[in-house]
Amino acid sequence: MIDLRPGLLATEQDTLDWGAALAPKLPKGAFVVYLKGDLGAGKTTLVRGLLRALGHSGPVKSPTYTLVESYDLSGAPAHHFDLYRMEHPEELEFIGGREYFDQSLCLIEWPEKGVGWLPKPDLTLMLSVQGNARQITPQWQNTAT
Repeated sequence: MIDLRPGLLATEQDTLDWGAALAPKLPKGAFVVYLKGDLGAGKTTLVRGLLRALGHSGPVKSPTYTLVESYDLSGAPAHHFDLYRMEHPEELEFIGGREYFDQSLCLIEWPEKGVGWLPKPDLTLMLSVQGNARQITPQWQNTAT
């Protein structure tokens, strides 16, 4: 069983498993997760594990160039944002960004690029590289685990 407290993820599979273990802890409906960490810290890998555990069977790629990839998880929408290449938070307005947050799970990489525009997170996941492993630190803001 995966522990959802801060800890070390030694392999890519550990990161996928941590994301999968998080899936049943998330409420249905609107929920915002910020994923913070340097390039290569495992943010998209964690999202992949989470989305697969929620029922998505196709590929999960980083939406670096599209800003957002949307998934229909048995009628429950999820949106994966990657704001790394975004220059201004207002760019989210141009893609209809506010509508994504109404009743959906929103997973946001590089949320610092959307400061002043993004809703506050319910959960922030901090990932950092520690040698060949990843350190993960979850911070629940508005919910109890």
